[in-house]
Amino acid sequence: MAWNIVIAGGGFGGLEAARRLERKLPHNSAQVTLVSDQNFMLYTPLLPGAAAGTLEPRHAVVPLREQLHHTHLRLGAVTGADPTAKLLHVTTGDGRQQELAYDHLIVSVGSVSRTLPIPGLAEHAVGMKTLPEAIALRNRLLQSLEVAEGIDDPGARAEWLTFVFVGAGYAGLEGLAELQDFATDLLDRYPRCRDQGVRFVLVEARDRVMPEIPASLADFAVRELKARGIEIRTGTTIDAMDACTATLAGGEVLPTRTVVWTAGVKPSPVVKRLGVPLDERSGRIVVDRALRVKGVEGVWAIGDAAHVPDPLNLERPAPPTAQHAIRQGRKVADNVILTLSDRKPRQFTYKTLGVFVDLGRGKAVASTVGLHWRGVPAWFIARTYHLGSMPGTTRKIRLVADWTVGLFFGRDGSELGRLGHPGRLDAPDQIALGDAGNGSGQSESALAPAEDDEKPAPGARDEDAASAPPMDTPVGGD
Repeated sequence: MAWNIVIAGGGFGGLEAARRLERKLPHNSAQVTLVSDQNFMLYTPLLPGAAAGTLEPRHAVVPLREQLHHTHLRLGAVTGADPTAKLLHVTTGDGRQQELAYDHLIVSVGSVSRTLPIPGLAEHAVGMKTLPEAIALRNRLLQSLEVAEGIDDPGARAEWLTFVFVGAGYAGLEGLAELQDFATDLLDRYPRCRDQGVRFVLVEARDRVMPEIPASLADFAVRELKARGIEIRTGTTIDAMDACTATLAGGEVLPTRTVVWTAGVKPSPVVKRLGVPLDERSGRIVVDRALRVKGVEGVWAIGDAAHVPDPLNLERPAPPTAQHAIRQGRKVADNVILTLSDRKPRQFTYKTLGVFVDLGRGKAVASTVGLHWRGVPAWFIARTYHLGSMPGTTRKIRLVADWTVGLFFGRDGSELGRLGHPGRLDAPDQIALGDAGNGSGQSESALAPAEDDEKPAPGARDEDAASAPPMDTPVGGD
């Protein structure tokens, strides 16, 4: 074909760019290749709902092959690039190193959780950025309730019933509200936990929550959360944590088994290996208003990995939200097509239409084109917006079904921490509850054979056992 267009990353921006190119490019005029380390796009605003059981986790993702009909999907991790030779370096799922040649490269590799050098953070905190983290958090909440219900000492039980969220942005506020709502729904099934009560604490370094929304809406959100018994500590930070405690600035020690870290994001580390200029302060790829990487021919960047000038204030980057990434994906696709036909690309001019913060069932705050909403109307607007933004009619129907079932029948309280972590085939009864702190629900005993199973079965031959691969070895990579 005449042109090779490669998209690095299958998030909001990358998927939308590929869909736009499919629709607008002349048939067979270019080969579009999308490189992603997973075969789905995660709709991140639905993560709190997936964690709190208001929707099936699979319905918070969009399979890329379901949405892309003419784009070549290459499953693998982007490891670097050579802009001079116009090559993108990729490691496939089975470990092979590949180089993809391109005429135009669209970088949309997204972001990762921003961590700080806090003692115990990496070992003991859980994030709220990926689907596995959201599901692990749900399982940890359920495991904590189960463990606490079996403890006689109220003091020892308290650390299992205390949940600390660090960071009061979108992810922190929505995740905290949804998890607290979920825990409240479940407490009637745990008499001891109900009598003692669960404790949720929100820690924020700034002097207010959600600086992205108007102060009046942020104040309403704070009042709503405090009315539900949630403690909000603004102007403070976490100094250290271990398996059983979190220490706040000033020396206060909170007994807790669960610390959820939602204190911001940073660009994917791979941007440092792409050979493109980076903003010194944010670490994002420097682009102009047309989304072209400055000083690098044929390379474009969008989403959380790019320092896209905000049309409202060109000195700061556009907000790292889904609505901006989607519009950037459409604009960069249009600009690539314009460039291929020797026309001048156009500037990215999208301005935020509104913000939505879901605070649990029937509760939310929203700001849309200058109008402020709160309570049930805001909650309905937020869900309507997410439904409209979800790609694919099938996904929309599944989402509506989940929400409707949840409204009438409540949320499921099954703990599935061992899902995807089966025990050995020769010791299926050895699967144990495991450590509630690790999120997987699998203990060391799950890997040890049962005593009665150590002898070979009648008729089994030693050479069969010697030649067979171990049953817990993954097939075909991770």
